[in-house]
Amino acid sequence: MSNVLITGIDGFTGRHLADLLRSRGYRVSGLARDVHAPAKGLYRCDLLDSSALAGVVNEVKPDHVVHLAAIAFVAHGDVDAIYRTNVVGTRNLLEVVHGSGGNPRSILIASSANIYGNTPVDPLTEAIAPAPANDYGVSKLAMEYMARLWTDRLPITFVRPFNYTGVGQSTSFVLPKIVDHFRRRAADIEMGALDVARDLSDVRTVVDAYAKLLEIPGTGEVYNVCSGTAYGLGDVVRMLEGFAGYRINVKVNPAFLRHGEVKYLRGSNAKLEAAIGPLNRISLEETLRWMYEA
Repeated sequence: MSNVLITGIDGFTGRHLADLLRSRGYRVSGLARDVHAPAKGLYRCDLLDSSALAGVVNEVKPDHVVHLAAIAFVAHGDVDAIYRTNVVGTRNLLEVVHGSGGNPRSILIASSANIYGNTPVDPLTEAIAPAPANDYGVSKLAMEYMARLWTDRLPITFVRPFNYTGVGQSTSFVLPKIVDHFRRRAADIEMGALDVARDLSDVRTVVDAYAKLLEIPGTGEVYNVCSGTAYGLGDVVRMLEGFAGYRINVKVNPAFLRHGEVKYLRGSNAKLEAAIGPLNRISLEETLRWMYEA
């Protein structure tokens, strides 16, 4: 049985990935910064604490590492925390894993499609030059560059997930927020920019792709994880209006408008599917219904 260490295991993606890997026979351990109820295989550890991190890695002796822990909210107000967690925290992890003397078979590092920014190319492939439009995107690109310093010593694979959603995602993200309003049968909803479109996937599709990539020895390759289809917020609202049986009044709140907002993102998953085979595709309508009925 292979040991997998997941950073950010208590997060939205981490919980879904841990459940999937356990169902496939992996022994799963994880790091979380805030653990209220310690359990077997769950460690309270901040990536900025190298000593504590080394203790966990030496105990778990992972065959695979999935690095998900990050400040993942684009509008997060603490810029210092974004860079320290996403860049320095990742460096600490790689240094500790390398220094542990173990021999992991694969290390999967989650970057972000936000590194592409407002690049006027459709669809976006992994060969497109990055042009991040906000601090979150810059931090993820800096993380990639830093981690490449370790690819001659560690079996690293990079993933650039585009937007994805599902049951359990915080309502601070726009799709769960919209679903929550419909579940409460709210008459109105306030949102930011309405003229945005995103490549949207189901979290179950994403974690299935991550699990399959773990079985490929890391050689520094980077893969977009995406559906290849972009949806506007209007499309999401209309689907949910169909489920809920009523129309909601959408209002634009200037306080929710972001500087450096990426207007359109659609990715190519051709390289990913060439590596792992066809994705486990789940339609956006099916995903939204899963969230609405949960």
